Amino acid sequence: MKQIPQRRSARTPKGSLKERLARYRQIKISVIGRKSGRTISIPVWFVLEGNKLYLLPVQGSDTQWYKNVLQNPTIRIDARGVGEEFRAVPLADAKAVKSVVEKFRQKYGANDVKKYYSKLDVALLIGAI
Repeated sequence: MKQIPQRRSARTPKGSLKERLARYRQIKISVIGRKSGRTISIPVWFVLEGNKLYLLPVQGSDTQWYKNVLQNPTIRIDARGVGEEFRAVPLADAKAVKSVVEKFRQKYGANDVKKYYSKLDVALLIGAI
């Protein structure tokens, strides 16, 4: 008797958010626009370390989505269909930012970080992933 393969429901993505973060190099973040009040989504690179997720704005403190997070720290992290909302904590201390930049260099390569990131003065921490 031939077995019929079971299909996964489209509503039940495989893996938790943390599992997906461990597999992917890019995620989508959604923030609330500080002027428009609308949800704005953008793809970003990230580093997952333990239960902490680090984001590095490509134009540092001049990055629009970073300015939005300062106004409203709620941020949605989406890894290919699995997402959750978190509270983002801005990091502006030079030593903390340097540590995040190093993590990005290790993950993505120093050349690509230098190529894509023009200002390295701030970062974001999202804990309890």
